[in-house]
Amino acid sequence: MPLTDKPSINHALLISICTPQFKGEEAESSLAELARLVTTLGFKVVGSQSQKQSSTQKSNVLGSGKLAEIARLTGNKGDIDETQDPDDVIDLSAMEAVQSENLPFGCADVVVFDCDLSPSQLRNVENQLGVEVFDRTGIIIEIFSRHARTRTARLQVEIARLNYLAPRLRESSSGNNERQMGKGAGETSLELDRRKVRDQLAELRRELVSVQDELKGRRKQRAELFCVALVGYTNAGKSSMMRAMTGSEVLVENKLFATLDTTVRALQPMTQPRILVSDTVGFIKKLPHDLVASFHSTLAEAQDASLLLYVVDASDPSFRSQLEVVHQVLEEVGVDDIKKLLVLNKSDQLSDEQQDALMDEFPDAMMTSTRDPQDIKKLHQYIVAVAEEEMIEDEIIVPYTAKGIIGEIRSSMSITREEYEYDHIKLSVRSNEIELARLKKRMKDL
Repeated sequence: MPLTDKPSINHALLISICTPQFKGEEAESSLAELARLVTTLGFKVVGSQSQKQSSTQKSNVLGSGKLAEIARLTGNKGDIDETQDPDDVIDLSAMEAVQSENLPFGCADVVVFDCDLSPSQLRNVENQLGVEVFDRTGIIIEIFSRHARTRTARLQVEIARLNYLAPRLRESSSGNNERQMGKGAGETSLELDRRKVRDQLAELRRELVSVQDELKGRRKQRAELFCVALVGYTNAGKSSMMRAMTGSEVLVENKLFATLDTTVRALQPMTQPRILVSDTVGFIKKLPHDLVASFHSTLAEAQDASLLLYVVDASDPSFRSQLEVVHQVLEEVGVDDIKKLLVLNKSDQLSDEQQDALMDEFPDAMMTSTRDPQDIKKLHQYIVAVAEEEMIEDEIIVPYTAKGIIGEIRSSMSITREEYEYDHIKLSVRSNEIELARLKKRMKDL
């Protein structure tokens, strides 16, 4: 059943499965991130547990000892199988409890795993514990579902949600053996539910294609303008930077995935020609593949950009691994050969020594704080300088009889020199090649 159909759950216990490939600081960092994801949904994290396993692929993802321990924390509401496969039981001395803090009996009413669970694993653990159990992908999809605002984002998220839901559909207790009569005769209620999901997915994909065609048209109209795309890990400060650079009232929250919809605004102070800035969806480790696929159209803003600003939270010790995630996702959507600038954001939370060390490590980066107007001015100047590198200069002769042309030129090009002659104005302008070609064609048609 989709998370959105569930009542609000208040107390969450987080579970980390440590394997030989996933352990130590990486596992601890991922678990801390899961806590932030769960908190973003409004849940209260009451504690976390971890267990060492050789793999997360076993039918019983937890050993019997750890399962009994977690069952106590969730109120012993389930049906624990005492005859688990011996291979699933590990020495209790090998277990690690993170922030256990002598948690009281029945303190948690939901359990969240920091890994992906198969439908059968999810069902087994829920039956054994008797409480709601979610995996990391389920939590991320729920956050996306709650935060999607535009038609495009809602379609993309719903497709990912149904793809996640389909293999997890279960028979209702009253319809396990019943056959439905009429249309689809001979199908069980489960088979009907799955067919309904397939039909929904087909309809959503058709609608998304239509929306994507509209988006392509809009991007094509903007193609001749210089566009800067803000990309980076979720909660790196992209929306705050967007607001500082464009003066737009975009949503700014200290939450993961506060922004899912691409916003495009003009750089302020205004330039001629205009420079556009787009804020894109944030990335995260273990981002579900369905969500990456669904958000290809949103990330197309990055594909069409002239400059990428890789925004990182420089105050976060794990930003280097986060930057690797950004690289990987952008590689998946085919962003290549675009000029990039690493922006070390939130410098106001760093000491002078930390800032100096980071600039030594990343000499080509720019250290910024969206709270410092001078930093924003410096970034503005950098963007304008890069945009001007792509412009070409030309001379345009405009007769006085050509009404309206001068105003259009002033609004779309940079005029470097004006000379007033007897019957015309000679203008030296800087603009992109497409805009200049369009203007010259129009001048010939006059």
